[in-house]
Amino acid sequence: MGGSARPKRRRAAGAALRYEHVRQRPSAWSQAKEKASRGESWLGCLVMLVGMAGIVGFALLGMTWGPVLWGRVAPAVPGGGYGFAAIVGALAPTGFAVVTTTLSRMKWRTAKLRSLGWAIASLPGVTACLLWALVVFASFRPKHRSDWDGSCHSRGEACWVHVEYPWVWAVGVLSTVLVSAALIVVAFRVTDTREKPAAA
Repeated sequence: MGGSARPKRRRAAGAALRYEHVRQRPSAWSQAKEKASRGESWLGCLVMLVGMAGIVGFALLGMTWGPVLWGRVAPAVPGGGYGFAAIVGALAPTGFAVVTTTLSRMKWRTAKLRSLGWAIASLPGVTACLLWALVVFASFRPKHRSDWDGSCHSRGEACWVHVEYPWVWAVGVLSTVLVSAALIVVAFRVTDTREKPAAA
């Protein structure tokens, strides 16, 4: 009778014992995701610091060089402040066109050296856009009239600009619109000349 008894089955291991190695060794995907999140946090902090430094630097540059441009450079330009506004108004679309044309040709994966050259070639356009923003920023008067004190009416300051050249904003906007329209027409013509040989 003792030989006919069936042997007892071994008990299966508990869930904690079977999956204990998973908690001790995280997967490669989780490790890569953690590293990427660390890199993104450092990159985000760096971009934020650079952006804040750029805003502070631009504000300081506007306070120091804005009155100099309007008070000394603008009167010496042919046409005075209106001629200066026309020139500055043309800088924005021209600089934007240069930046978009050069940066659109950058291909870091295939041609890093050539892409670096295109990035350097975009610097004049960036400078033109910054100069336009600097001049426009320096011509904004304070919102409240109570802040239009003697410093605002001193030579080169915002109140002085609007007193000396009441229609300076209209000239600047008109120059920007006309130059933008001219650049758009040139871009369409260049595109048409490139597509015609391809179609032929």
